[in-house]
Formats: sequence, structure tokens, C-alpha cells
Amino acid sequence: MMNQANLERSKAVIDRFDKACIEQKNDQILEELVADNVINHAAPQGAPNGKESFYHFLQLLHNGLSNIKVEKLQQVAEKDLVVTRKIISAVHSGNFMGVPPSNKSISFETIEIIRLENGKYAEHWVQSNLSTLLFSLQSNEGQNVPSH
Repeated sequence: MMNQANLERSKAVIDRFDKACIEQKNDQILEELVADNVINHAAPQGAPNGKESFYHFLQLLHNGLSNIKVEKLQQVAEKDLVVTRKIISAVHSGNFMGVPPSNKSISFETIEIIRLENGKYAEHWVQSNLSTLLFSLQSNEGQNVPSH
């Protein structure tokens, strides 16, 4: 059974990933925090899975967005799982998943479940409203895009 200190360490792994990898695209920290055999249940069919899927997503994110910030809204840890609800905000400054830059401030919300093993990401699930944001960006090209 995990004690409170272990649960707090597990939360800290997620927080470190969010700051170093999502905000700053630090590949060295990603290499340290994500297991080689990680299972990414959020990887689209036909896209890379495993650790490569994390590199792939972060590359897409940083190609299309700048000034990326992660705001943790809630976080719960139990056993080997950490659940985090967060908002990712940024400036849509480049081509993002096929949508030309709007230079607008955007944000999307995610709920992410991470299973940790030996302090590393071993499994990953996520639900987000990113597809709604992308639809809004495509529908409003050249118009003012509301942020979350």
C-alpha cells in the first residue's frame, strides 16, 4: 500500500512532465520520465505508440503553439494512478494539426490518467476537448477564436 509521501512523489512526476515536457519540450526529461514500453491509449490509430507517441505529440504541439502553459486544476493519486484535470493554454502561432496559425490565444482542457511504474509513465489515457478547439479554429480562420 502506498503511503501519502509516495502518492505526493507520484503527483510530482506528473507535474514535472507537464512543466518540462509540455511547456518546454525538454526531451531529456521525457526520456527520464517515460518508460520505453509505455502504452499510450490516447495515440491515434496508425500513429506511433509507446514513447515515440509522446515525442510525436509534443512535436505537433510545439510546432503549432508557443507560450505553452499548463494549469493544474485538480489532481488525485491512488495506488499507481494519478488523475489530473488541467488546462493547456498557448498562442496558436504555427501550423497546428493542419490548421494555419491564427496568432490567437487558445486553450483546451484535458483529464489525464497516468499509471506509474518505478516513477515513470507506464500507461496513459486522456480525454480532452482538443478536437472541439481544432474545429473552432478551422471554422473561424481569420476571425476571433474564443479561448476556453
